[in-house]
Parts: sequence; structure tokens; C-alpha cells
Amino acid sequence: MEQVQQIALVYAAYVIATASPGPSNMAIMGVAMSRGRVPALVLAAGVISGSIFWAGLAATGISAILASYANALTAIKIAGGLYLIYLGWKSARAAFSASKPAAVAEPAAGRPDFGRLYRRGLLMHLSNPKAVLAWIAIMSLGLKPDAPSSTLPMIVGGCALLGIVVFGGYALAFSTRPMVRLYQRARRGIEGTLALFFGLAGVRLLMSR
Repeated sequence: MEQVQQIALVYAAYVIATASPGPSNMAIMGVAMSRGRVPALVLAAGVISGSIFWAGLAATGISAILASYANALTAIKIAGGLYLIYLGWKSARAAFSASKPAAVAEPAAGRPDFGRLYRRGLLMHLSNPKAVLAWIAIMSLGLKPDAPSSTLPMIVGGCALLGIVVFGGYALAFSTRPMVRLYQRARRGIEGTLALFFGLAGVRLLMSR
């Protein structure tokens, strides 16, 4: 019973951390509205893969070693901040672009670069130092000294499924026709908001200690 409560606490903490607005969710929302459901799901898959990667390192204890070296976390922080600023610049460029988004019923011109979208989601999560620290906290919360051997796969597997539900849910919800029509009407405002969000998040990350 105690193990069930501990696992439930871990799942709740993970859902709160992943479902709250952040760079990854904002990116998925933007891609879903501007490019559609499948590209957004591919981006979400990259984010989920990054989360599972950090989960694997946390499970082996490597992430705790990484966190003990200030230079390593600083390098991740700088990379993450610069990448968020780059995403902000791309959104700002899209906001000032004169081109209009395609209608909902029209197919996108050419095949989307799924590999690039996947790498974008993956890099976004791998370059986020908070993801490292979050997984260390989750493992510390769920893995007690007397925890059975089944606890670790339950944490990693359960959180992976929850990540699919949360990030995939953002992709599905914001790729619906009403949301796409909203993007078509307010494209400049939405891209401008994303640019501001990514830019501020990047600067904040670079300036954090």
C-alpha cells in the first residue's frame, strides 16, 4: 500500500511538471496550430524521447553525478538558453512574415521534415537543465532504500506513458479545426506571443544561477 501511494505521488508530480506551461508545451501548441496534428505529434515524440533519456540517466545515477559538476549543468543551461532564443527568433520571423497560412482543408506544401521536428523536440528537452534536476527529484521521491525492484520500471514506464498522454494531448487538442482557424486569424499575434515567451525563457535560463 505504501509503495502504491509513493508511485501515485511520483506520477502526480510528473504530470504537474509536464502539463504546466513551458517551452516544450508552447512549441507543441505552436506547431499543432500552424502545421497540423502529425508534425505536432512528431515534435512531441522528440520531447518524450528526451524525457525518457533523462529518466534513464537518473535511474542509473549518472544524472546525479552530472548535477554535482557545476560546469556540466552550466554548459547545458547555456545551450538551452541559446536554443530557446533561437526558437524565439524563428517565431518572430514567422510573425513578421507576409505569407499567409494554408487553409485547413489544403494539404501542406511538400512533405514535412519530420526528422527536423523530432530533433527539435529532442534538443529542447536535452538542453533543459531543469529536466535533469526534475528527474533526480522524481527518483529520490519514488526510490526509497527498501523499495522493491519493480518500483524503478514502474516509475520510468508510468511516467513515459503519462508523457505520451500529456504532450500528445497538447498536439491533438491544438490541432483541431477551431484552433487551426484561430491560428489563421491571429497568426501574427500567436507567433509574436511564442517569440516573446521563448525569448524571455531563454534569457531567464541564461541568467539563472
